[in-house]
Amino acid sequence: MSAPSDSATRVASLTGAVAAALAASACCVGPLVFALLGLGGAGALVALEPYRPIFTAVTVALLGVGFFFTYRKPAAAAPAEGDDCGCELPATNRTGKRLLWIATGVVALALVFPYLVPYLV
Repeated sequence: MSAPSDSATRVASLTGAVAAALAASACCVGPLVFALLGLGGAGALVALEPYRPIFTAVTVALLGVGFFFTYRKPAAAAPAEGDDCGCELPATNRTGKRLLWIATGVVALALVFPYLVPYLV
């Protein structure tokens, strides 16, 4: 079995980071969203409150993995530069970088939201 590609690892880490951030803020965001939708009984999500530090640590770690795979320098196989060896120059992954920063913004909002709730109510 072959190792996963860098883009697959980056997508997995971004998805995991966003999911972990949403889980970390589920105790506060979940009941509010369900209340806005008119659904009751969502207070059970408050039971996730003790696990928020764990979810936050997992989120930060997964974002770190995403940034590592996005911004690391690729390993050079030969000291030759671009067209001198007849190879294509590697394209920058601007879309991946933008999505990483968007995911980081979503994660930051989700992680800060529980602390903003007292000011919104």
